[in-house]
Amino acid sequence: MDWMGLAVEIATTLLTLGGLAYMLLAMAGARQFARDRRRQSVAETTGFAPDVTILKPVKGVDARMYAGLASHCRQQYAGHFEIVFGVGGVDDPAVGEIERLRAEFPDCDLRLVVCPQRLGASGKVSNLVQMLAEAKYGQLLINDSDIRVSPHYLTRVMNGFASAQVGMVTALYLGQTDAAPSIWSRLEALGISTDFMPGVLTARRLEGGVRFGLGSTLAISRAALEAAGGLVSLVDSLADDYELGARIAQAGFRVELCDEVVETAIPAYNLRDFCQHQLRWARTTRDSRRWGYLGLGITYAIPWAAVNCVASGLATWSFGLLGLAVLVRVAVALSVGLAVLGDEQVLRDLWLLPIRDCFGLGFWAWSYASDTIIWRGERFHLRKGQLTRT
Repeated sequence: MDWMGLAVEIATTLLTLGGLAYMLLAMAGARQFARDRRRQSVAETTGFAPDVTILKPVKGVDARMYAGLASHCRQQYAGHFEIVFGVGGVDDPAVGEIERLRAEFPDCDLRLVVCPQRLGASGKVSNLVQMLAEAKYGQLLINDSDIRVSPHYLTRVMNGFASAQVGMVTALYLGQTDAAPSIWSRLEALGISTDFMPGVLTARRLEGGVRFGLGSTLAISRAALEAAGGLVSLVDSLADDYELGARIAQAGFRVELCDEVVETAIPAYNLRDFCQHQLRWARTTRDSRRWGYLGLGITYAIPWAAVNCVASGLATWSFGLLGLAVLVRVAVALSVGLAVLGDEQVLRDLWLLPIRDCFGLGFWAWSYASDTIIWRGERFHLRKGQLTRT
């Protein structure tokens, strides 16, 4: 037993140190992005504003959806833009919200496309394929129905295409909770701002750029989309946003991370909803970046340091290591969640960081236990990023 305890002590010490090294890289990535964002802000004066079609697949209605849709209609953009909405049928409740938008924004070019075909496991991508045929402009922008943006969103995103080498522009995002969110919704939002987004910025720094897309914003040129195999090739992909960006990068185009940060709405999760969503997210990442995801387990320094305290017999030095892990973890949360994303909810929920990280480590391990996910009420089997209904 002494040898086993020593082995656990050594292993958790090394894992904690690995987590600390990762968090230092995350803070370096945040500083690099902040410097690049200051340079990008100057580019807004270039006046580059190509005409663009915004593709928005919608299904059902939630409390924050209309505010997100309306924010796209309020764009202060020098070029022309249209918004094409796609629904699975005319009986979808979202149709009423589109009519409401038309009444409130009569000068905005809004169109509704009914997409009756289910071309693959992903209903969202199936709709996008059918919507694409109705797009009249050369630049395309895809994002989810609950995304809320600033009036300068299109200007900042489309400036990224000033270079012909750029095939996609994507954007960071934060999760916005309701006025009285559940503890599970707060953990979800905290994870986005202090776990997932630091990972994006770390990957950007280590890989010399972004080689994937984020579903909050997928702005693409038609040339890059065709070179990547089109949307039809993604109808069975779970991580269609990630995969589209990866394929565009593989086709020789650059993927840029713009200086805009958008908001996504976090539902009022209960424990079951939270677990299902986190597992889907974890298994999506697992199949998208297998080796990177395997290393993700090292990044949870606080849980590893807590186990190390027990394994070391509550040695004084182990509590010092735990304190250091907490201190650096808070620094990452503030440098990315607050300084980069502007997410003030992070301050409210800092005390939840250890709980969030314990859940994160648990979901990381649990993600390897099965290939089943629940998505919009449907059950799928996931294999190598491809979905099949079960």
